[in-house]
Amino acid sequence: MSRRFWIGIVAVLAIGLGSVVAAVLVYLDDHDDFHQIQREEAERAAHQAEAVAALSIGKLSTAAAFAQTQRRIDRREFRVLGRTLVSDGALDGAAYVPRVPAGERDEYERRLDLQIRERRAGPLLQPATRRPAYFPLTFGTTDVEPERVRGFDLGSDPLRARSLRHARDSGEAVATPLVRLLIGGTGINVFRPIYRDGASTRTPAERRRALTGFIAGSFRVDDVADAALSVLPTETDVQLRVDRELAFGPPGDLDDATAVPVRIADRTWVLAVQRSGGPDLSLPVALAVLGISLAALLASLIVGWSRRERMQELERQASQDDLTGLANRRRFEEDLAAAMARSRRDRSTGALLILDIDDFKRVNDSAGHPAGDRLIKEVAGTLRRRTRESDTLARLGGDEFAVILPRCSREEARTAAEAIAREIREYRADDGNEPVTVSVGVAMFGDDHRSSVTTVVSEADAAMYRAKDEGRDGVRVFDPAAAREDVPEPR
Repeated sequence: MSRRFWIGIVAVLAIGLGSVVAAVLVYLDDHDDFHQIQREEAERAAHQAEAVAALSIGKLSTAAAFAQTQRRIDRREFRVLGRTLVSDGALDGAAYVPRVPAGERDEYERRLDLQIRERRAGPLLQPATRRPAYFPLTFGTTDVEPERVRGFDLGSDPLRARSLRHARDSGEAVATPLVRLLIGGTGINVFRPIYRDGASTRTPAERRRALTGFIAGSFRVDDVADAALSVLPTETDVQLRVDRELAFGPPGDLDDATAVPVRIADRTWVLAVQRSGGPDLSLPVALAVLGISLAALLASLIVGWSRRERMQELERQASQDDLTGLANRRRFEEDLAAAMARSRRDRSTGALLILDIDDFKRVNDSAGHPAGDRLIKEVAGTLRRRTRESDTLARLGGDEFAVILPRCSREEARTAAEAIAREIREYRADDGNEPVTVSVGVAMFGDDHRSSVTTVVSEADAAMYRAKDEGRDGVRVFDPAAAREDVPEPR
C-alpha cells in the first residue's frame, strides 16, 4: 500500500483514540462526582437513622435504670414511663418484661391477671414447656391495643430468646434479627436488661444471677426507613437490609447503588441509596461520535482479517482430527480420491493401509478412556515416524487409522505395513506393559481404473477383518481371487 494510505490510517487512529480517551476521561470525572454526592447523601441518611434509633435506645436504657431502682414496677408507673419512650424517636412500642421463675408463674399470673381468658386459647405458657424462667410481656405502650400482646412469653420464641440471653450476659442493649412484631408489621426488638439494684454485674455469671427483667422496644422497619428518607432527595431509591434479608425497598439489587452501614444497638443494617438519573452523558457522547467513524473503519478491517482467520480455522477443524492432529475421515476420502487420480494419470500403483488396534475396548474398560486416548496418540506418533513425508495419515474414528502410500508396489506395501505393526508392538513392550498390537489390511489401487474410493476402502477393510479373524496382530493384503472364492454359490 502507498505511504499516504498508512499516514491516513495513523491520522485516523490518532483522532479516534484521542476523542475516545477524552470522552472516557470526562465521563469518569462526572461519574466520580455523581457517586461522591450519592455516598455523602447515603452517609447522611445513615447517620440520621442511627441518631433517631440511638435516641430511642438511650431512652430504653434510662427506663431500665429507673426500673432497676424500683423493687416492683406497676402498670400506672410504666404507663407514664412508656409514653416518654414512644413519644420521640423511632420506637413504635415499649414493654416491661420481668423474669418470672418457673415456680412463681401461677402466682404471677394470678396477681397481674396476664391471662386474657375470654380472648386467649391458653395460659401464659403451654403445660409442656419446661424452662427455669419465663419472660412475659407485662405492661406495654404502643399504637395498638396493649391487651393484644400482653402476656406473650418472649422466651418461647427462639430468635427473641437468643437475643434475651445475649442482652442478659452482655449488660448492653441487644437487637433481634428481622421478626414479625407483636404490635404488627416487620422490624426488630431491642432488649435492655434490668438487674437487681446493688447487685454485682461485673461478670456474665453475676449478671445472670442479678437479672430481674428487661425493657423491650419495637422498631418498625418502615419508621427506620422514613428517618433515612427524611434527609434524601425525593427521587431516590432506598433499600434496607438486615442480615442480608431485604427489609425495605424495591426487590432485587439496585444497580450502581451506594451501600453504607446503619448501627442499631448491636446489629448492623445496610442502607443502599441510588440517586435518580446519573452522570451527564451529553459531552462524552459528543466526543465519542468522532470515534464512531474510526470504529467503523477499524471494524471493517478487523472483520476482514478475522473472517479470513476464522475460515482457516474452520477449514482446519473440518479436515483434522482433534485428538491426534491427523486428517479426519472427510479429508482422508478427498486425499484418497486425489491419490487414485494421480495413479491413473501416472499409470502407477498405490496402496491403502487400514489399521485397527486389537482389543482396544479392553484398554478402555480396564484403564479408562484417558488411557485409551493416550494409546491412540501413541499409535499416531508411531505412524508419523514410520511413514514417508509423501504418505497421507488419517484417523477414521475410534481406534481405526488409515495410511495412503502413493507410488507403491504390493510387496512394498506389505513391508511397510509389517514395519508399522512391529514398531507399535515393540514400542509398547518397552514400557513393561502388555504389548499393543494392530491388525492391518492392505488394498492396492491404480491397476484397475474402474475402482472407486468406496471399493478400495471396502477391500482394505475386508483384509483388515481377515487379519483379525486369523488371530490378530497380522497384515493381510486383499486378494481379489480369494475374495471371489469366499463368495457362496447361489442355490
